[in-house]
Amino acid sequence: MINLTIRHLDLKQTAESGQCFRWKRLNDVDGHMTYSIPSFGPKQREFKALTITSLSEDEFILSCDQREWNTYWYTYFDMDTDYDRVEKKIYDSDDRHIKDAFALGSGIRILKQDLWEIIITFLISQNNNITRITRSVEEICNRHGGYMPRPEEFDLSILDDKSIGLGYRVPYIEYAVKRFTSEYELLTELTQMSYEESYETLLSFTGIGPKVANCICLFGLHHIEAFPIDTHVKQLLTKYYPQGFPYKYYEGVAGIIQQYLFYYELHNR
Repeated sequence: MINLTIRHLDLKQTAESGQCFRWKRLNDVDGHMTYSIPSFGPKQREFKALTITSLSEDEFILSCDQREWNTYWYTYFDMDTDYDRVEKKIYDSDDRHIKDAFALGSGIRILKQDLWEIIITFLISQNNNITRITRSVEEICNRHGGYMPRPEEFDLSILDDKSIGLGYRVPYIEYAVKRFTSEYELLTELTQMSYEESYETLLSFTGIGPKVANCICLFGLHHIEAFPIDTHVKQLLTKYYPQGFPYKYYEGVAGIIQQYLFYYELHNR
């Protein structure tokens, strides 16, 4: 167990921001919010799920030791990004709407999640809602011993089970599983590409369009210049930025800004 100070992290905001679908909220103890976060990636069986409890605004207690924090979770929680700088950029702007959005969701961080898991979850996310996405992802993991199966481990026969709720997305997932199984180095190659290169490569996949490609770039490859536009974001851009969104001003951190805007829209519908 370790105690840490982490600025700009609100567990509930991050869990509900639409970027992760396997966090589980546990029973609060003495008013302290607690989440369980499953292990991830190729080495997911080598370490346990993380339990993280919010003791105060910036203070947390985590179930891992210092070595595991340094090895896995430090990067996962995006500790190398300067969120104070992002906050200053927002408050130095004349953008009233993003200031309101930041005030509501300032505890959202762009998690550095496993690329393969993000590809699967955002293929499932198309024309879907968070509750149904979470249920489908959980069922896939349950069918594979509680872990997100790697491409070569994925039991494609489960895709025929309509209770998983994948619908028309089945061929998209099947294509991704088969392609990454045959091109086993592609996952690594994607992590070495620029934003533009990885975006174009992802568009070559069956079922991946601009929105999903940008989600994968942002949440799976940590290209924080990516700015996914779904129906909600498209509507808010029309409503609050009729003259165009100031991408240049937010250059290099637009993906973080997108999460604040998206979260605000979700919670003010």
